[in-house]
This record gives sequence, C-alpha cells and structure tokens, in this order.
Amino acid sequence: MVSHPSIAIGSIEAEHSRLPATTTTTILTVTPAVPADAALVVDVIGAAFRNDPTWSWAFPDPAARIRWWEFCIDGALRYPWTLKTDGFETVSVWIPPSGTEFSREAEKKLPGLLKELVGSRASEVAELLRRFDEAHPRNESHYYLSLLGVRGEHRGHGLGMALLRENLARIDAERMPAYLESSNPGNNHRYESVGFVPVVSFRAPGDGPVVTGMWRESR
Repeated sequence: MVSHPSIAIGSIEAEHSRLPATTTTTILTVTPAVPADAALVVDVIGAAFRNDPTWSWAFPDPAARIRWWEFCIDGALRYPWTLKTDGFETVSVWIPPSGTEFSREAEKKLPGLLKELVGSRASEVAELLRRFDEAHPRNESHYYLSLLGVRGEHRGHGLGMALLRENLARIDAERMPAYLESSNPGNNHRYESVGFVPVVSFRAPGDGPVVTGMWRESR
C-alpha cells in the first residue's frame, strides 16, 4: 500500500496574502505527476510564468513560451519528481541527483526548436540557456528545482510555498542539498525563507533580466 504525503493549508495563509488568517485548514495530497498529466502541468506552469521577466524576455510570444514549457516538462516527467497537489492547484518540477533536464535525443532537437520558437533570436536565447548551465553547481550531488508554480485562481494562499516545504522535507529525509534559479527577483525572499541562499547571479544577454542561483544545504 502506497502512502501519499499531505500538506495542511491554513496557518500559512497569512504569510502570502493580505487576507486575515482563518481557522479553516485544507488538506491537499501531494503525489508525483505521470506523463499523462503533462498538459495539466504545462497549464499550471504556463499561467504561473505568464509575466515572469526572464522567460518573457526569452519567449515574448505566449504560444512559444507554452511550447518551451512542454519541452521542459516532457524531459522532467522521465522522473517521479514532478510533484503536484491533488487538484493541480500547484506543481513543482524537480530533477533528481544524477538526472538531466533533457534526454540526449531532446538536446539534439534544442537548436531547431529555438529557431522555430524565436527565429533570429535563437542565438540569444541559446546564450541565456548556456548561462543557466554555466552557473549550475556541479561539485555536489543535489536536487534541482526547475519550476514551481501555482494556478492563477489559487495564488495568494501560500500553496506554492507549502508544496515547496513538503518537497524539501522529502529531500531533507535523504540528507541532500537543493538548488534553484530564481528568474524573478521578487521571489528571492520566499526561497530564502525556506533556507535557500543566493550563490550566483547572471543576466540574460543584452543587459536583460537578472537570474539568481540559490543553494540550500542538506539537513
């Protein structure tokens, strides 16, 4: 019999909402997404990153950005570490230690995909991706949080951070560190609140948006 972890939402609502805290507690079950869930995961991530400064710079066309998320999430779903609440209110996309964001076959398709999605800007976006890769720590095995998002109508109630805390509890049980890139500086303090520390930063080409790499030690 498989036991699925749950997270309680209620006491944390006041952290990320201006609404007064209530005594109501909602229990949400956290389970791994499977390949058949890909479209639902893309819907959540697409909505959550609609106004993200870095990814809006990379893919100004919303339809192209969705295609990019499809490509990324297809790679992540090779592992059981895309985690979601029972109603897809919020999802997190992790790459486990020794995993890769894309298969070798997908990496071969990447140049052509960028050309298709952004045309003459393909080299600029490829350079941004190279900077992501260059900044990524390689000297210690770790979990990598690729994406974290909350469906629009569920924002402001602490769901995303609650899911992240639940995920980090799993990782702490393995005594493993974690790494993420914050593509929106406005979110840095949220990640710092759960133990991530800024360790590197870089810009998109042409004095573009700033990305912050953040590390969390094993516990």
